[in-house]
Parts: sequence; C-alpha cells; structure tokens
Amino acid sequence: MLRNFKNNKLFSSINVLGLSMGLTVCILLSLYIWHECSYDNYHPDLGRLYQVGTVIIYKGKDIRFHGCPSMLADNFKAAFPQTEGTARICPLLLDDKTLIQNGADKSFYESKGFAADSGFFKLFHYDFIEGTKETAIKGPYDIVLSQEIAGKLFGGLPALGKTVHVSSSFDGEHDYTVKGVFRPMKAPSHIDARFFVSMYGGSLGELLKNNKSATSNFFFVTYVRINPADRAQIEKQLPAFVDTYEGKDLKEAGVGRRHFLLPVRDIHLHANMDYGDVTPGGSVTYLYILGSVAAFILLIACINFMNLATARSTKRSAEVGVRKVLGASRGDLIRKYLGESLFMALLACLIAGALTWLLLPGFNRLSGQSIVLNGYQVAVVGIATIGLGLMTGLVAGSYPAIYLSSFLPAKVLKGKIKNSLSVSAFRKGLVVFQFAISLVLIVAAMIIARQMRFLRESDLGFTKDHQMILPLRSGQARHLYTALKSEIQKDPHVLGVAGTDVYPGNAGWSSDYYLDGQPPLNNYFFLNNVVDFDFMRTMGMTPVAGHLFTDRIASDSVDGVVLNESGVKALGLTPEKAIGKRIHDTRGGAPMRVVGVVKDMHFEDMHQPIENASFVVNSAPDYSYLIVHLDRAESIPSIQKVWHALNPGEPFEYTFLDEAFMKHYEADNRLETLVDYATGIAVFISCLGLFGLAAFSAEQRTKEIGIRKVLGASTPRIVALLSGDFLKLVGLGILVGSPLGWFATHRWLQDFAYRTNVPWTLFALTTGVALVIALGTISFQSLRSALANPVDSLRTE
Repeated sequence: MLRNFKNNKLFSSINVLGLSMGLTVCILLSLYIWHECSYDNYHPDLGRLYQVGTVIIYKGKDIRFHGCPSMLADNFKAAFPQTEGTARICPLLLDDKTLIQNGADKSFYESKGFAADSGFFKLFHYDFIEGTKETAIKGPYDIVLSQEIAGKLFGGLPALGKTVHVSSSFDGEHDYTVKGVFRPMKAPSHIDARFFVSMYGGSLGELLKNNKSATSNFFFVTYVRINPADRAQIEKQLPAFVDTYEGKDLKEAGVGRRHFLLPVRDIHLHANMDYGDVTPGGSVTYLYILGSVAAFILLIACINFMNLATARSTKRSAEVGVRKVLGASRGDLIRKYLGESLFMALLACLIAGALTWLLLPGFNRLSGQSIVLNGYQVAVVGIATIGLGLMTGLVAGSYPAIYLSSFLPAKVLKGKIKNSLSVSAFRKGLVVFQFAISLVLIVAAMIIARQMRFLRESDLGFTKDHQMILPLRSGQARHLYTALKSEIQKDPHVLGVAGTDVYPGNAGWSSDYYLDGQPPLNNYFFLNNVVDFDFMRTMGMTPVAGHLFTDRIASDSVDGVVLNESGVKALGLTPEKAIGKRIHDTRGGAPMRVVGVVKDMHFEDMHQPIENASFVVNSAPDYSYLIVHLDRAESIPSIQKVWHALNPGEPFEYTFLDEAFMKHYEADNRLETLVDYATGIAVFISCLGLFGLAAFSAEQRTKEIGIRKVLGASTPRIVALLSGDFLKLVGLGILVGSPLGWFATHRWLQDFAYRTNVPWTLFALTTGVALVIALGTISFQSLRSALANPVDSLRTE
C-alpha cells in the first residue's frame, strides 16, 4: 500500500486531499445543522411543553403570531383542568439595550431581557447556582441574572438578595432584588435570555391589573405543560375557548381569532410566524440549502476518488497479470486493491477529523454559532465519517479489485485489457455530474450575493448611513434630552439631532385607525412612532403631501399625525386628499388630523412588506432614543464629552443605524458566507479531479503526442486536442447545472418581500467563470505535455 502511494504521489495526494476536504466541509455543515435542530433539547419536560400561538383573522387574511392576551394563561388553566402548568414571558419591547446599575460604581447596557411570571422556571429548566427555581420570581420586583451579568455587577461575591437598578423604556425604572443566578446552558434555546425581571411590578404589572381586554397587548408569550395525549382533545376545544373567553371583545373589534398549540421543540425551526417570535428563529430552507451543499461537496469528493481510482486501474492491468503468473490468487488481488483504496479513504478520514477539530473555532465565528462537541457527538460524527470513507473506498476499489482480477494472465500481459466503453462512459458521466453540481453552487452563490447587495443598496425611504443611535433609558437621561440635543447640535459636523421612541428595524407599538365618519370596525393596522419635530428631517424622509412636523405650527404637537403612502392608501385616500382628514384610534382618545404624508419607508426589514405607519409628536419631550446624523466619525469624541459632562453616571454607548438594520439579515449574511466558502471548496475539489484526469489522459497518450509532434502538429493544436474532450464534458455540466442552481435558490428568494431580479447575464457570467476555471485546470497539464520533447515521449513505455 505504501509503495503504491509512493510510486503514484500525484494521484494519491489528489485522492486523499480531495476526499479529506469534502469530508471536512460535510462534517462542519452537518454539525451546524445538528446544532440548529437541537434547540431546547435539554428541558426535562420538552415533550410536554407547548407554546400557545394566535392566528388573527384581519381583513380576510390569517396572521400567525406568537403573542397572546395577558389573561390567556389563567383562562387556559380554568378551561382545561388537565393543564399541568402555565407560564408567561414578555420580551422587554422597545429595548435593544436595557440599563442595569449597581449603585453608582457599575453601570452598563444589556440586551436579551425578559419579564416572566412565577410559573416560568417551573416549566423551563435553568441551572441555578444561587437561589432556587421555586423562589426565583415571586414578588413584583424580583430579578434573575445570568452568571455573566452577576459577575459584572458584583465580581466574585454572592449576588443573592442584593439590589439592582433596572431602567427600561418598556417597563420603567425600578430597583429589583436578586432572587437567582443561573449558569448559561451549553445547548441552545429559543429563549435567548440573559436576565429576567418579574412581570408583576412596574408598568407591566399595572397593565396586568388594569387591562383585561382580549384584543390588545399581544406581547405576552404563553406556555403550557400538558400530556401530549391530551393535545388533540384540547385543540378541538380551542374554538369554543375563544368564544367563551374572548368572543365578546373580538365581536366588538370586528376581528376573528384562533389559537393553536405549538410544541416547544418545533419553535426554532417550524414556528412559521408572520411577525417573528420570542427570539429570531432558524430557517428550514437554509438548512436544506446547507444540507444540499454538504451532500454535493461530499459527492464531488467521492466522484473524484472513484474516477481517479478507476482511471489508474487500467494502467495496473499488467501488474495484475504479473502477480497472477507469480501465483497470486484472485482473492489475494481483491484484498490488495481493496486494501489500498480503503487505506487512502481512511487516511482521508483521519485528516478530515483533524481538520474539523482545528477549523471548528473559526467555523463558529463564521457561522455565528457556538458549537461545542460532546462525547456523544464526537462518537456519532466519527462513526459516520469512517462509514462514509469505507463506503467510498469500497466502491472506488471494487473495479480494479473485482473486474481486473477476473481476467486470465496471458490476456492481460498481451495488453488486450482496455478500459471498457461502459466504464469510460460512466467516468465521463461522473465528470458531467461533478461540474453540474459545481455550477449549481456557483449560481446559488452569485444569486445570494446579488440579493444581499440589493438589500444593502436599496432605497429604504430614509437615510440610514452615519446615523448614531444613543439610548435614553433612565429618567435622568430622558430629562436631559433637551440639553443633550442642544449641546450636540453645536458641533459643526452634526447634521441633525432628533428624539424618537423607536427607530427603523426596531418597530414598537401598533394601533388600529379608522377615518372620521367611518364605523370603528372599518379600521386598519398601523405601526406607531412618537417623535420630535426634527425626526423626519434628520432621518431624510421625503414628504409627498402636506408638511413634515415643525415647531412653527403649534397644533402639530396637539393633534397632528403624519402617515406614509401605504397608510393613506389603506384608508382609501390619495396623499393630497388625506391632508386635513381626521382619524380615530379604536382604543379611544381624541381624533388626530393628518398634516403630512411621507414616502413609504422600510421601517421593518425587507423580509416583510412595507406596513402602514404613523408618526405623532410628543408634546412633553420623553424619548427612548436620540438620533444624531453625522457627516464624519471624528465628531464622536465631542459627543461623548457632552454626554459625560451632562450624564456622568451612565455609560456612553451607541450603535449606527445601518449596522443595527443589517442585523436583521445576519442569518442571510451567514448563509452567503457559508455558501461562498463551500462553493470555492467544491470548485477546487472539482478542479483537483479534473487535473488528475487530465494528467492521466496525457500520460496515456504520451506516445500519440510524440508522434503528432514529429509529424508537425503545433503546440496549440495538441493543447486543443487534449482539452477538447474535457471541455465538452464541462460544457454539458454547465448546461445541466445552471437551471438547477436557479431553481435551488428561487425558494430562498421567496422569503423576501422585496428581492432582486435574476438576469440572463448572470448565467452567462457563471458559464464563463466555470469554463475559464476548467480550461485553466486542463490547459496546464495539456500544455506541459504538448511542450515535452517528442523523443522522450516516443521512448515512453
């Protein structure tokens, strides 16, 4: 085995390198898929846990949503006595950052905060290192921290019983008592939380006490624990449950509703919500794409291995005859050639295992995951890799081992054994298949890259670049809004400063509006934002009718409202006719007067269609964010100086709007990156195989090349002769792969409400790229053979 490896260094190296690379990519992508499929698996009662979801029937359209009214949990338990437990959580809406303080010495922003009720830790497993799940959230101002946050606040000292000050735009500003500290789980969860506050206190507690409506406040996420055997019976009774507990409010609002039970194990990948979930979920489509990529790359690597093994076998036919003459039995030859093939396959497996171990940290950074291999995973991956390697080695070694060993020695030694037509056709078919797969990946990579460029460069209806977002969480920071704005505006490089409750990509409240003179049932859904007079100019929004808010018109802050084009259209008006019209909120309050209409903007990411939007001015300045439009980054230190001078007790921490908005495309960006790398590796492995076959073909035709050169054939003609057959196969692969690549990516594009077009020039470009790569690979070996001395070629045995 080692002698054969040494005597055929080029072909053996190509075989081992190609297969090991293919196995490595397949293992890494399989680990990613495994990780995505393992969400919430660590909960002991996972099979009994369900999320209660809602389908809102609005204007004849079903909207699937994860939220429920606040009192649904209690009503559910009353209606279905077989319920073993309920729990509610609520994301701290409007808070991309929550201010957490420990007295005066520790102050920082945290994300991923939730409000929870007392049942949460009884249903979901958390590893408490301080406190217990039974006492974690009982009082109105209890808080449970992750180990990392507790360490930041109190160092290595115990946190239990200590006071933490939390400032939230959603739940207010309060002191909380630490009732628990949990150690982060190594396994992933759809509830990606770093801290929990009690939902019985603060603004949320007041809402729970005072608002019993079934048609508002759909930000409570409700979980139940039931026996799976009871699920079907409960689901049959849910329509009657809605009629009993929610029917009156729904009838008055003129909307319909259904509830459904979603297994917690399915939430991450199969929730299929129209408006998100507790935390961003995964995508089955992405996993299908990555799984296909992994399988394709492994197929390419295995094809290479088998192609080169069968191609080289013909040259070893004389060796088979000699060994038979010297007494070797057919069984000896089968064992020898299968052993050589299996040896190379197992060597590739060992290299793939080592590469996986070395590349896993980098792959985690690339994929945005935190994959940590445990003993079980190592065993499963190891067995699967070795199994794939052995299967590839057996298939690749079967031709020389079984087919050639069956011939008589005299026939073999006389050179009457050639590659059969069927074997040659099979090998050509594999080359076509291999490049078809490569083209699928190239086309998919280019379409994904084109869509991501479309997302980055599309006009969103506002200016997203150089917009600094400063959170105003505490009462002190909100009180300083006017002073901060005034001082920051003095910088000549600041183009605008504005206050707002939410910003694009961080949508908050919603309302149902109807036109004055219309029945309340004839209402339409609107996203709301409370802004100051300068917000729209600072954000670069474009007016199409009326005027933008201005402090020169006092009534703008009294009853003025600005709508976007979609909102005006929903109300059945044109922008010009909308000006001066009055609209009402179904929740009550004074009517509002339309003073302006702005061009549609993508207030949410481009996976979603543009929603109706409304803007009102806060008459008493009280905003969650300060938006600062800069013309250069050099102004940041001066803004920081102003912040620390006016508000020294809070951290100066900011984000830029373009970066915050693009976070909605993190999964798409990761997919683009992974497919790009995988495509590069697939093309490289394909070229390795093509290079090996070209080298073998040139070696087989050495004498023919020498004779042609002696008879006057030019170098270009010989290169064309040697390259032509392979280029025909590559061309056929391109014809097969291009449409398959488009079809494979088309489904992914459907996840976007706004997507790029796919012009025919893209396919022409991919075809050109593939042909250039293939020609470069083949021509290197062809040119080398064509330039060889014909005398040496004719002397070759």
